[in-house]
Amino acid sequence: MANIDALRDHLFATLAALRDPEKPMDIDRAKAVSDVAQTIINSAKVEVDFMRQTGQTGSPRFLLAAGQAPAETTATATGTKEVSCGVTRHRLGG
Repeated sequence: MANIDALRDHLFATLAALRDPEKPMDIDRAKAVSDVAQTIINSAKVEVDFMRQTGQTGSPRFLLAAGQAPAETTATATGTKEVSCGVTRHRLGG
């Protein structure tokens, strides 16, 4: 599980398992899944806050599609340089 889409899929599967009348998921196991999911979400929030505080403009890994590499963003004298999938973008600051 590497991104928000996969996490969402696991959480909905847990919800479906809890509602299964034939073989419902154990409540303690569902709580453990929820706790781990909350920890992952909190770490993603920290990552976003860090990026905001340091002026980074790319997407956090948690929000990227599965298998998508994050853009490498570096500050330059006149703005930022972003490299993603072999494409380089220069953005002027100001």
